[in-house]
Amino acid sequence: MKQTFLSIGECMVEMAPTAQGDYHLGYAGDTFNTAWYARQLFGQDWDIAYLTAVGEDVISGQMVGFIETAGINTGFIQHLEGCTVGLYMIQLENGERSFAYWRSDSAARRLANDPARLEPALGSANVIYFSGITLAILSLCGRSTLFDAITAARKKGATVVFDPNLRPRLWDSPDTMRHTIMTAAAHSDIVLPSFDDEATFFGDQTTEDTARRYAGAGVNTLVVKNAGDEALCLADGKISRFSPTRVDSVVDTTAAGDSFNAGFLASYLDTADLNAAMAAGATLAARVISERGALIKL
Repeated sequence: MKQTFLSIGECMVEMAPTAQGDYHLGYAGDTFNTAWYARQLFGQDWDIAYLTAVGEDVISGQMVGFIETAGINTGFIQHLEGCTVGLYMIQLENGERSFAYWRSDSAARRLANDPARLEPALGSANVIYFSGITLAILSLCGRSTLFDAITAARKKGATVVFDPNLRPRLWDSPDTMRHTIMTAAAHSDIVLPSFDDEATFFGDQTTEDTARRYAGAGVNTLVVKNAGDEALCLADGKISRFSPTRVDSVVDTTAAGDSFNAGFLASYLDTADLNAAMAAGATLAARVISERGALIKL
């Protein structure tokens, strides 16, 4: 019987620069990027599914078709009348990216509005994956509904994975962001923060500070990503460290963390070997940042 990895969030239209100087239309978004790589890495005994909301317009239909073509289950995607999907544009300088967004009224903001649809979807999953961006785009009521559904799913035995992915521009205040992120961590079994963000918005001085803070919220397994520097893992109270091989030629860092998460989870859920999983995540991220765009075929 297949197991289900359910990723929750927003997939958007992506306008990415090409080597020729123009832009290529694609589809991406943090939790979708992880689902994309998970589908390529997880075995066929896993069903990789995506939960979001889209409109009923042409571009929404094209996006859902793209997701289906990638082999990802679209059965949990809601189609909302009168809505459409968000769009973002990537701007690159020396491999580092910045973004311009058009997403203020995207359908995905309503993905958790209907508990009658949300709870059965999460209740059927073995692994649930979501992010701080997933939470940031939801209303207060939507966040509460999502947390309730996650709580019910964990009681059924689901493993919950959370990437804080701190994006303060999406929140009404830094305090709201910090409070909601820590609430989400308390609902999760595995948390995958990025140290540079955590240091900036929580004031952590070291990767161990970040790990201990989330552990204090009740998280059992933590991987503190640290770009190309030494990462830290905390599991069952024990700390281990991992130094990735440095990437000499960085082309585009889009989806670096998202792909790391997929590589880590594909390995860890299969072997429960943290060191091997850290290496798998770092290897995939290194490959992704060596090419243009969020999504590459492996």
